[in-house]
Amino acid sequence: MRIVLALCLILSSAAVAARPAAAAEAAAPSCDRECLRGKVSEVLYALADHDVSKLPVAATLRVTEDGVEKPLDKVGLVRSVTRLRGYRQDIVDTRAGQAVAGAMVEESGAPILLVVRVRIDGDNKIDELELVATRSRADGMIYNIDAYSGAPAEGMALPPRPDQLESRDEAIRIAMFYPRGLSNAETFDAIGTPFAPEAFRLENGALMAGPGCTFFPGCEDIGNQSLAIFKQLGRVTVREIVVDERMGIVLMRLHWNQRGGPDSPKLTAWEMFKVYDGQIHMVQAWMRLFPPELALGGWPIREGIVQP
Repeated sequence: MRIVLALCLILSSAAVAARPAAAAEAAAPSCDRECLRGKVSEVLYALADHDVSKLPVAATLRVTEDGVEKPLDKVGLVRSVTRLRGYRQDIVDTRAGQAVAGAMVEESGAPILLVVRVRIDGDNKIDELELVATRSRADGMIYNIDAYSGAPAEGMALPPRPDQLESRDEAIRIAMFYPRGLSNAETFDAIGTPFAPEAFRLENGALMAGPGCTFFPGCEDIGNQSLAIFKQLGRVTVREIVVDERMGIVLMRLHWNQRGGPDSPKLTAWEMFKVYDGQIHMVQAWMRLFPPELALGGWPIREGIVQP
């Protein structure tokens, strides 16, 4: 009798111990990191092959190219992309079923920086596809194409240790110091932005702040550099937030609300923040100018975003 009771207790304990693992497995997203990366890869290869007919798309698919909504088979990049180059930086948000990649591709031999945003539905089909190409300095204000000739920047490419990572909400809170500083402060330090001592910023491949910056006086100190120019650009609007919880990257799609007169182009950016150990270690932006009516890139502000 004692043996039977002991066996029952062992089996009961084993079943209880197994429940959290089973629950975690059930809660795991059906499209994991590699699945989402694969969706972006499928899009990139489809562009290079000039054939989007095999892409796994939802019936509700919505596509924009440079802010303009189009049917998938009418996207100009489907016909113009001739080759994929080596550079590619992925930000993968498994919780939101979304991934964004900045990749270097070619149009008839000319290099362009292409940002691809893919969002999937419950059946792992693409239901949102956003494509933004920056082809020159006229498109992006700054355009250091040599920076995209090889691997992504080391600061963004290396994953922090798991114990260094912040929670999703805390990472967003820390990253939000940046757009709030651009809108409200004379310097980032004035609002207590938690930059790491080595923090730096790249914009379309150019070093614009941090150690070694020579672009303008004072830019070597990202926390204390003057933000006066942003008074001309106006307040920042955050349209999208994508969080790569494993890599410690918060990506925001930003645009500035004025630049010159009301009809002048608006500066937009996919701005990445490397966040761990309670600090911002690196900032990287892919920038593009858009006409005022396309400042949001053809998409609404994502529900739940609180503006800085």
